[in-house]
Amino acid sequence: MSDGIDAILDVVADTAPDVRGGLAGRRVYETAENPSGEQQLAADVYADELLEERLLALDAVGSYASEERDAAVPGTDGEYHVAADPLDGSSNLKSNNTMGTIFGVYDAPLPASGRNLVAAGFVLYGPITTMVVARDGTVTESVIDDGDREIVTENLVVPTDPTVYGFGGRVPQWTDAFAEYVDGVEQELKLRYGGAMIGDVNQVLTYGGIFGYPGLRDRPEGKLRLLFEGHPIAYIVESAGGASSNGERSLLDCEPDRLHERTPLFVGNEPYIDRLEAALGE
Repeated sequence: MSDGIDAILDVVADTAPDVRGGLAGRRVYETAENPSGEQQLAADVYADELLEERLLALDAVGSYASEERDAAVPGTDGEYHVAADPLDGSSNLKSNNTMGTIFGVYDAPLPASGRNLVAAGFVLYGPITTMVVARDGTVTESVIDDGDREIVTENLVVPTDPTVYGFGGRVPQWTDAFAEYVDGVEQELKLRYGGAMIGDVNQVLTYGGIFGYPGLRDRPEGKLRLLFEGHPIAYIVESAGGASSNGERSLLDCEPDRLHERTPLFVGNEPYIDRLEAALGE
């Protein structure tokens, strides 16, 4: 039912200008927290409500889940289930830096394995608005203009000559094994880290390298959500010829028990992911 996937992608693209256009007036924090205990910006809620309303209006969508709500919201009897981080990096609104929307399309009710993804993508609100979509083993990049997608890269692949790296978490909270691994990486690559995962991952897709948010001494489960961030980003990077890992295996092989389950996350060129797993497994 590829037309159902097309409809989902069209809705995300059509919604992107509205999300971006609503950012300026929604930089204030709400009184509520999201299910992960993070304070919500008005922009988080706005983006989430737009996506929920428009995606659940599609016959192909059986449910919608996001970082901003406790449980998946049922739709029709559609065969696809959409998980989204409506505004990744929303804390960057204060400093006017990059943020984006991440989504995954699953063919099974949520929570589900990454192997149940049939498409995934992200919209990046940078100097221009772009949309990267992985589907059927191919990654495309488009520029979004008034909701219309103009493809600029038909077969996006991770460059084989890596250039950049970026790792999250406070350095004193890194494990010794991970810190030792980073010591080697920083001798080979240059640091790019912007505080919004989606922007940092796009750097890796553009220049090659590795991005990661590790398990920390005080938070071994990591910070990022498997269903909303880990799976979709892994699907995109692996479809582009790269690799993903939770430190042990591909993120796509991980099946969460809970909707908001967290995970260490690493994506990038396969040699760097292989070295990472070897370092953390010692």
